[in-house]
Amino acid sequence: MKQIYTSFQEAVQDIKDGSTIMVGGFGLCGIPENLILALVESGVKDLTVISNNCGVDDWGLGLLMKNKQIKKMIGSYVGENKEFERQVLSGEIEVELVPQGTLAEKIRAGGAGIPAFYTPAGVGTPIAEGKETRVYNGKEYLLEEAYTADFSLVRAWKADKMGNLIYNKTAQNFNPMIATAGKITIAEVEELYEIGELAPDQIHTPSVYVQALIVGNQEKRIERKTVKN
Repeated sequence: MKQIYTSFQEAVQDIKDGSTIMVGGFGLCGIPENLILALVESGVKDLTVISNNCGVDDWGLGLLMKNKQIKKMIGSYVGENKEFERQVLSGEIEVELVPQGTLAEKIRAGGAGIPAFYTPAGVGTPIAEGKETRVYNGKEYLLEEAYTADFSLVRAWKADKMGNLIYNKTAQNFNPMIATAGKITIAEVEELYEIGELAPDQIHTPSVYVQALIVGNQEKRIERKTVKN
């Protein structure tokens, strides 16, 4: 059995100032929202955050951004976050923007123990500045280094007490690869089952990648709601 926390504050207590964390989610879909709220409460600062984006102004990673707890943000877009945009333009935060496919592969590679890989994405753009390039079969490729983190925070639908995880539809997004790339992975889950109650062929993240679990209820806010009249 893995460590099963009953308090979100306790779950994040080992994340200290200056830590590098990866956080699952795409927009607000599949984010470990209660773990993020606990980080906001903790007041931990100077974080380097690796995630697809930085939430919105009043939810998700946007709350850490608003509190100026993030020193550096690594992601693929600024999104709907006006405070993120403001801090970028004012130079208050360091930002590393990465093509989304490259971001996904940098995280996957880190989890697989692959230090770097070549990709055509970014060749001939500012992304390539200072990076090694190589030509294969007449085409130029850019060397990208993998990402790892001190902690990975993910959100899953179901888990068993061994830490095997199942994600719900599109809430899977970046969570499986992020779960593999942290030295310590903490999973916020909606439902917790006894060992053996989950079908082995349904597991998305094997327990070997997960160090701790906590059960929580999520608001599951919608980033931009579109309705048809």
